Parts: sequence; C-alpha cells; structure tokens
Amino acid sequence: MSAGENGRSIPLRSQGWFGPRTVAGMLHRASVKAEGFSQVALDGRPVIGICNSWSELVHCNVHLRGLATAVKRGVLLAGGLPLEFPTISLSENLMKPSTMLYRNLMSMDVEESIRSHPLDAVVLLASCDKTVPAQLMGAASAGIPAIMLTGGPSQPAFYRGRELGVGTDLWKYTAEYRAGAITQGEYEDLEAAMIPSYGHCNELGTASTMAAVVEAIGMSLTGSAAIPAVDARRRAAAEQTGRRAVELAVAGVKPGAILTPGAFDNAITVLMAMGGSTNAVVHLLALAGRVGVSLDLERFDEISRRTPMLANLRPSGEYLFEDLFRHGGVPVLMRELRPLLDEDVTLISGERLGDALDRVSAGADGDVVAPLSSPRHPDGGIVVLRGNLAPDGAVIKKSVASPSLLSHAGPAVVFEDINDLDARIDDPDLAVEPDSVLVLRNGGPLGAPGFPEWGMIPIPRKLLEVGVRDMVRISDSRMSGTGFGTVVLHIAPEAAAGGPLAIVRDGDIVSLDVEGRRIDVELSDEEIARRLADSPPARRHYERGYGALYAEHVTQADTGADFDFLAGIPGEEPDSEPRGLLTGWIAGW
Repeated sequence: MSAGENGRSIPLRSQGWFGPRTVAGMLHRASVKAEGFSQVALDGRPVIGICNSWSELVHCNVHLRGLATAVKRGVLLAGGLPLEFPTISLSENLMKPSTMLYRNLMSMDVEESIRSHPLDAVVLLASCDKTVPAQLMGAASAGIPAIMLTGGPSQPAFYRGRELGVGTDLWKYTAEYRAGAITQGEYEDLEAAMIPSYGHCNELGTASTMAAVVEAIGMSLTGSAAIPAVDARRRAAAEQTGRRAVELAVAGVKPGAILTPGAFDNAITVLMAMGGSTNAVVHLLALAGRVGVSLDLERFDEISRRTPMLANLRPSGEYLFEDLFRHGGVPVLMRELRPLLDEDVTLISGERLGDALDRVSAGADGDVVAPLSSPRHPDGGIVVLRGNLAPDGAVIKKSVASPSLLSHAGPAVVFEDINDLDARIDDPDLAVEPDSVLVLRNGGPLGAPGFPEWGMIPIPRKLLEVGVRDMVRISDSRMSGTGFGTVVLHIAPEAAAGGPLAIVRDGDIVSLDVEGRRIDVELSDEEIARRLADSPPARRHYERGYGALYAEHVTQADTGADFDFLAGIPGEEPDSEPRGLLTGWIAGW
C-alpha cells in the first residue's frame, strides 16, 4: 500500500503479482530475480514500465534507448523499480503502404502489454508521427497511470546556405527538381544534407505537432515538447518524467483524469494557434473515442473560428520547432492563449494549468510567437469543410494554402488511385490547366488501404515548367504535416466506402469555398445518386490477417480511423486488470 496525493492508501497493482506468498507469487518473483534483481527491488516498490518504441527502422526514435536510461534514473531516484519493454514501432519514411495502417495495431500492442504485466504506471517513449498517438491511445485504453515523453526535433540541416526543414524544404526542392530548375547532382547534395541527426522532423510537421499537442493536453511535463533531441535538457526531462511516474503510481492518477473535455479543447486551441498538422485532427478524434469523450469535427471548426494563429513555424511560417523552444516553448504560446483555455484542467504534474501558466515568465517575442492582441492570422490554421463531396466532413490547412485559391471553381482532373496518378501526372498530354482541380480517390482508410499521406498531389510537370506552384487538390487521403498548398483532405465518407468522391469525372466542376466551409461538385443530387448507384463495389486489398481485420473494423476519418471495437464507454473507466491473475491459486505459506 502507498499513500496517494490525496492521502488515501492505494494498493500497488504490481503487488497482485509479487506480493502473495503462493506458488503463483513465487513464480512471478523468481522470474524477475532471474534478471538480477533482489527481493528488495520487489518489496512494495512501484513498478514503472518504460514503453519504448526504439527501433533502428525508425531514425526519429533511434535515440530513445538513451532517454530510457535517463527515465530509469528518475524512477530509481524516486524509489521505484523501472522495467523497460518494447513494442512495435512505426517508421514514417520506410513503412509501406502507410504507418497509419498500423497505428491501431501498435495501440493494441501497447494496451495489452501494459494491461497484462505487473505495472503500476508507465512512461511512454515515442517520437515519430504515429508512434505518439498509438502509445497514447493504448495507454488510455489500458487505464493505468501514464506519462509521455516525446523525442524532440532533429538538428536543422543547411543546404545552399539555407536552414532546412526536413519535409517542407524537401517538397519545395523536389518541385524545382521536377521543373528542371536544379540538377540531379544538386538534388543528391540535398539528400546528403537533409537529416543530420536523430530526432523527429524539425519543422511543425506531424511529429512536432503531436509533441506540442501532448503537452497542451496535459500528458507530458510542461516545457518538454520542443527541447531538441540532441539537447542535454531532454535527458533531464526524461529523468524528471521517471520521477513523476513513480508519484503517479502512488497516487493512482489514470489518463482519464487528465484527458477531459477541457483538456481536448486546450489541445485543439494550441493546434489551431500553431498552424499544426491536419493529422492531429484524426489522432485527437481517435484518442477522445478511447476515453469516451464526445468530440467531433464541428468542435474543431468552432475552436478554429475563435482562435487566432500566433506561431510563425514552417510550413505555415518561417521558423523551426527548436526556435519555439528558444523562445520559451509551448508554455509561452499557451500563456498568450490564456483567455481561450480551460485553466482548471489538471496536468500530469498534478497542478492546475492556470497555476502552471502563472510561472511562465517569457512572453511572445512578436516573431516566433505573435501576441494575442496582434496575431499572424485572425483564425486557426485548420478549417473543416462540408458539402456534397464531403457529407461527413473534410479538412484544409488554410495557413499553408494560397489565398487566391481559397475560393475557386475549376474542372476536375481525376486520378483513380495512386498508381493512376503516378502513371499520368507528368504525361505531357495530360489535359490539365492551372485552374483545374486535381482529384485523387481511393486514398482513405479502406481504399488505399491504410489512409496514407498521398493528399499533397504533385503539380503536373508541364505546369511546373511554366511556373505553377499551387493548385486546388482534393482527396480522401492525408497529407504530411510538413506539406503545404491548397489541399483538401480526409474527405468522408471516402470513395471506397461509397462516398460521393467516387463519382467525380474529368471535367466536372469542383468548387471550393473555404470561408463558406464548402467543398462541392456542381452536380444535382439526382445525378450524384444515379452515379453512385452505378458505381462498382470497392475492391478488397486483403483476404486474411491484420489487413482483413483492419478493413472489417476501421472507421472513417471523421471519427479518427480507429477500430470500432476499441472505443471507450462514456463515463466508464477502462478495465486495467488482466484476466486470470492467480493471486489465490494456492493458499499462502
């Protein structure tokens, strides 16, 4: 038993394994002693799991072994027993067809690893895009105390004397390469320069966005999100995280106590004020579903309308994520947003958000972070769209779109899937003009499958060569958080699920009205219904294994693309106990 933060005595979950003087208890203790631990290590100490997504297949996460060492130091200093365990890891660059296909699988791995082992709390170590939400979703469903530490942004690279953002500048230089403006040798020089260290993408891509969102929602320590991966202060934050994990175990503070409706509103407010990745919308919807919090796309749009954009970070601005750290990190941004935040939420540190913000001494510098009184844009970076092409919603990152294209109508140029796009996008005979609307379908959860980042459709080479650098592009797919352009994403329902995107034909007029929150095809309801009735059924990509399970149970983008059977029950705590714990199997001795 341990005294919690409220003074109550709280039984340690791990003692259900290690405490009983039974055959089962003996076997549990002996299994840990076989690793070189003594009985003292098991005598009533909180057992802290370190859930590590380290992998040599994931360069963003390859330094997490070192961070795990620092976490262990913190756990030991606080009197706990750290036990590190691996889970599958997801490599944004290497994994095909998409890491998003496996986010839910990783979350299940995390959930079951936590629930089935003798852990009193868990530290989540993740860095790359989908590893962060996967771990959060799994831990939230497991329902034992948890705290997250993200890996931090990589060092900036330099190319032609310019500081690089990994993805954002890659897309820009790739367009120049395809247009013939830079040579093959120059493009190879870019390859050699672009990722000079471990850590996640250094601009405000999905990984940096999720790190900020995790801090804003209260699941990581204040000020930890933007510390560079190579900075010694990240290891110090790891040690502090380990110490706090022991306190959470003793107090019995579960994720559901942190992941409240107010906390989600705060996270969305920070997302909008930063101009963060559209992928965070999908992940927050899924996380809310795991803890039974009611959240939908309309709430994102409501918060976007009231939240000015303050951060000046690529791809929406000029600076990198570590520049935000130098100017005070996410706490400075949240201090500026204070009138729009729920200050009464509880953070993973145990304090109120308002009390934490009282201690933030740095203010907006007017460059990296604009003051609330003089924002960079009057509303948030992401807008939710609806219309006859997206009855259940779609999103556009307004902060990276061309202002001249925010209200636009043009003839569709339709690509049936990514293979069709790859075969024809640079065909000199492609019937496309600068005012055309590029349409990609079958890129959603079912159609791709796995909801990959195909949404930033490349500009056709024939248009790049005459100076075109942006067009309206729409799809049921996602886009890298480092991407940019006038790109409508996450159209729901997707084409493969019978959505209206399936019936758009070359030459149909597609209209975009961002201020009016509309995305439509100029066809009558009767014509849309007629074409849908004539559409062939979607093809199945998998007949067995995980792929078949995924196709059977994945939900659409507007509800987070999670599995339908993993949603939490509103108002009910997740069951944190494993089945069949044999504490009373044989009478004690």
